[in-house]
Amino acid sequence: MQLCIGIMFMRYIRVTLYLGICWLLFANWSALSKSDTISIPLNNWMSQRVLSHVVGDIIEGYGYAVTYHDMPASDQWGAMQKGLVHFQIEIWQQSMSGQYNRMVADNLIVDLGVHSVAVREEWWYPQYVEELCPGLPDWKALNHCSKLFANDAEPSKGVFYTIDWDYQDADLIRALNLNFTIRRLQNEEILWQKLEKAWLSKIPIVLINWTPNWTDLHIPGRFIEFPLYSMACETDASWGINPNRLHDCGNPRKGWLRKAGWPKLEKLYPCVYKLIKKIDFSKKMIADAASFAVFDGNSESKAAKRWSIKYRNEISKWVDNTCLSKLS
Repeated sequence: MQLCIGIMFMRYIRVTLYLGICWLLFANWSALSKSDTISIPLNNWMSQRVLSHVVGDIIEGYGYAVTYHDMPASDQWGAMQKGLVHFQIEIWQQSMSGQYNRMVADNLIVDLGVHSVAVREEWWYPQYVEELCPGLPDWKALNHCSKLFANDAEPSKGVFYTIDWDYQDADLIRALNLNFTIRRLQNEEILWQKLEKAWLSKIPIVLINWTPNWTDLHIPGRFIEFPLYSMACETDASWGINPNRLHDCGNPRKGWLRKAGWPKLEKLYPCVYKLIKKIDFSKKMIADAASFAVFDGNSESKAAKRWSIKYRNEISKWVDNTCLSKLS
């Protein structure tokens, strides 16, 4: 009888030790999962890239490792849904609202708030072009001056320069019967090189631009004023000046700029979640972020550090001191 009791006691000890080891391993695994790397997407416009580095630097101060992933904006939605990237700090209304609204409605990503700044994305030209094309910024002047914007490859039509974003520009050209064609450049850097070359020689050019941006600070210019935007412009052909076509209007003149994140961000990384919710960019903050890199020639990381020094007072309002150097 005593032998049986002893054997049972030893088994109890072994089981207890085994369960204790399993609990410790689970606890360590949980700790590691909470200290996992925060992943941030880098898209193809400079303010987003620089400000993502700014936010990444803050998060590193919270004790997390941070990695950055180059991807077009079109690829970030599925990645954010799956937690392959954890948040996006610049979601622009005109170019991203469709996918953003659908995924928030389906609870695939979460809304993390809106910035105070109003934004705009539209056809744009340097100020000196008005002297060569009277009537601008009214869109009707474009056809009168279309050959001013032509190039050797397309001498009979004006050329509108853009990159790989879809603003329904082809639909706009057809709906308003503009004598223009679209030239899509490979990236933002080539777009700005094209602008710089035109600006230095005072060559007429019209291209995609947005505000806030570095050009706000360094190259005076104006947006083309197309017919005012309405949601009906996208859904009801009879609404606008062309009763047979949609998209016979410009983009919103005062659009929103939002933030979004992975649905599990709040639960697994509450400090990061609270930080993104608090961040609020002004027009000058975004323009400076782009300018420090594009105009001043700093790397993205150096531009981010310079930006963080200039806006340290604003950053201090976003940071929760209880999160600094603590994993939570």
